[in-house]
Amino acid sequence: MSESQFTSIEEVIRRFEEQEYICPRDVAVTVYLAGQMGKPVLTEGPAGVGKTELAKVWAQATGRELIRLQCYEGLDESKALYEWEYTKQLLYTQMLKEKIGEILAGAATLGEAVARLRTHESSFFSRDFLVPRPLLRAILADQPAVLLIDEVDRADQEFEAFLLEVLSDFQVSVPELGTLTARHRPAVILTSNATRQLSEALRRRCLYLYMDYPSHEQEVKIVTRKVPGLDARLAEQAVQFVQKVRALPLRKAPSIGETLDWALVLVLLNARSLSRQVLLDSLNALLKDREDVEKVLRELGR
Repeated sequence: MSESQFTSIEEVIRRFEEQEYICPRDVAVTVYLAGQMGKPVLTEGPAGVGKTELAKVWAQATGRELIRLQCYEGLDESKALYEWEYTKQLLYTQMLKEKIGEILAGAATLGEAVARLRTHESSFFSRDFLVPRPLLRAILADQPAVLLIDEVDRADQEFEAFLLEVLSDFQVSVPELGTLTARHRPAVILTSNATRQLSEALRRRCLYLYMDYPSHEQEVKIVTRKVPGLDARLAEQAVQFVQKVRALPLRKAPSIGETLDWALVLVLLNARSLSRQVLLDSLNALLKDREDVEKVLRELGR
């Protein structure tokens, strides 16, 4: 099991709120159970609902290091696990050229010279020359960490299959060093925007959490907490407007972060209401597509 730092669901909510994160109960329950059971959490939902932020707050609330693996098409084991620092190895070879000459002195054949060098290869393929990438960093961490595997749906199915092995045992095999096993099992959160269907095998290994846009009440709490200079009445109006915007068929619905950006813009503009002029002046903070802006002004503009 992972080394949980939460003793109850209520503690998750309290400690997350200390980090200025409004934690819905379903999120708190999943985080608590993941810690107790030692299971990864797979979070799915629209882009911009706070999936990545959840991992960041989890790390902050527990005082753990956040280790992030950003997934993308073409990501392979070497980029996620480790690589050898060949430049450093070459530098050391040059510095130890005299010593290498002593080792090879008297070798009658090339095969004998190679055999002699092979007995010393551990000196050049040691942890000193190993560059850990995110997965191996999480396994070798001296203290429990939070491992964020972000946008796993963007990675290829072959990489997803490789992840299954790592998440099952939290150990990896490095041919030159042997098997490296996690000292502390990290808390793991995988995020997906559902751009492709993830395998049943991966889902079975995880607790599942669907994160949607917040309710009106939750989003008002988030906005008033994060943008304290915003008038309470205008905060209500702004959130109501945003939720109507999200109901429209847009190219990109506004994220929670964009709601906060827009709320701050309203403060900077000294807005008192959502007049058409205020919308014209500020919507570029909320919407990032010209056609979306035109559609919102046409459908919802005053």
